[in-house]
Amino acid sequence: MRVFVTGGTGHSGSYIVPELIGAGHEVTGLARSDPAAAVLSALGAKVRRGDLRDLDGLKEAAADSDGVIHVAHRQDLLPSGGIKAVAAAEVPIMLAYGEALAGTGKPLVVAGSIGSPGKLGRPVTEDDPALPVGDEHKGTLRARNVVETTVIGLAERGVRSSVVRLPTIAHSMTDRAGFLSMLIALAKERGFAGYPGDGANLWNAVHVRDAASVFRLALEKGPAGKYWHAIGDGGIPFREIAEAIGSRLSLPAVSIPMDELMVPGYFGFLANIVTQSYPASNLITRRTLGWEPTQPSLLADLDNGHYFPAG
Repeated sequence: MRVFVTGGTGHSGSYIVPELIGAGHEVTGLARSDPAAAVLSALGAKVRRGDLRDLDGLKEAAADSDGVIHVAHRQDLLPSGGIKAVAAAEVPIMLAYGEALAGTGKPLVVAGSIGSPGKLGRPVTEDDPALPVGDEHKGTLRARNVVETTVIGLAERGVRSSVVRLPTIAHSMTDRAGFLSMLIALAKERGFAGYPGDGANLWNAVHVRDAASVFRLALEKGPAGKYWHAIGDGGIPFREIAEAIGSRLSLPAVSIPMDELMVPGYFGFLANIVTQSYPASNLITRRTLGWEPTQPSLLADLDNGHYFPAG
């Protein structure tokens, strides 16, 4: 297949591109700059110069391809408008892809987010709705869901569209600015690895190489209008993550009382995120796509040491 990929130089994209090429696909990546073009070329992809603001260019690239994988977003909008502005800019992009691919049955695979759709009392599954139940989920999750539901809706227009939900923690040897790296930096700065309350809230995670294979499989054979869970670890107690970080740094893991989390303190602006519980299942993804994670789990990856270089 001739596959058009956006975000091919990012953390996830830099694994998705070689995953596709290794499976025999021809990849063209969107590059906004000369350095990005050089990275894509080094990964083995063809380069299309442009950016996400050029909707006509995106439509043309999609129409010229046999499928699209979209993992980019307008990072330039974050400082001024936050995630709502980023999501608002993405909806027209999804609709542009829809115009280009309508009636073709070609695949469009878009990165989404895993977040609990309410207090279900069980792991979130691929069949759970995108929009959260209740008022506890606002901001980032709700804004992202506007994009995800737009993508899923394109299935009614003859696009084989689907969303790959990614966890907050996506780890790898090349992770330098992800959520896990932020937790490690906090521990170094504060002198201990903190966790909220009893730390029993569950977090999911995935090795980015495993996530890349979900994108490929969804592109190759995923049915239209579906959500996929790129989840390796379905639910790790946050306390265990903090303990693993602390162990590698020779620092104690310390509980942050819940009543101290909502004031400026250890976690800062991350406080509302780290208190949530996000258990998730990958059963439907594994059964439907034939996917099995093969890379190290989150805790095993922390034990590998590459997040803690010597010196």
